[in-house]
Amino acid sequence: MPTNRNTFSSLAAWRRRALSRAVHRGWRWVQESGAVTADRPGALRFGRIGPGTRLAFPQGTVFGERWIELGSHCVIGEQVTLTAGLMPDLDLGPDPILTLGDGVVLGRGSHVVADTTVTIGPDTYCGPYVYITSTNHSYDDPHEPVGRQWPRMEPVAIGPGCWIGTGAVILPGATLGRNVVVAAGSVVRGEVPDHAVVAGAPARVVRSWDAEKGWQPPLRTPAPVPIPTGVTPEQLLALAEAGETAAPPAE
Repeated sequence: MPTNRNTFSSLAAWRRRALSRAVHRGWRWVQESGAVTADRPGALRFGRIGPGTRLAFPQGTVFGERWIELGSHCVIGEQVTLTAGLMPDLDLGPDPILTLGDGVVLGRGSHVVADTTVTIGPDTYCGPYVYITSTNHSYDDPHEPVGRQWPRMEPVAIGPGCWIGTGAVILPGATLGRNVVVAAGSVVRGEVPDHAVVAGAPARVVRSWDAEKGWQPPLRTPAPVPIPTGVTPEQLLALAEAGETAAPPAE
């Protein structure tokens, strides 16, 4: 009798392993088939989607694609929301509303909500769960529920080469210069100069680069190892997602 129980137990374990392998193979096939590229846009009709750009499956909420332009070799993680306009099926005019430059990376679960112009410069990398919006609720009337009051909209411009850490929020009207670092969890409003590190809520400049003095205050960490030649944006995105619980880059 113990022999029979061991046989049945081994058979059940084999079936569970086989089922697990089948589920994982099936999910990989679904992810590959559901990914959006220039050659396989599916039901999404973007104003532009450059070669090498890929939106991972499953996608988040996407509407207003006609007014969304995606550059080349962008990496859009799973469950990323990209919207143009307050709601679907609006006519937003002849010009793009949301523009991503070449090589932009948006980490898993990020939101880019463009009710008016939002521009993200080339080679800007966003960690997971970043929120970028050109719209904010107004609360001028103390007697009317905030959600029923018409929102305020201001353009957002993010310069090239920025790094935006996990969970950061970029508010309407924000303008980020070139190679800006936004620490994880920061809330950014207003103008941020080139080559600055900002942190906090609201974010403030905690480090900046001077052509004569270098970084002020000076960096206390060793120089990083350069990214090896041949590393793909997909691999960099995987590293960003793996480090989503890491400490903010600002000291």
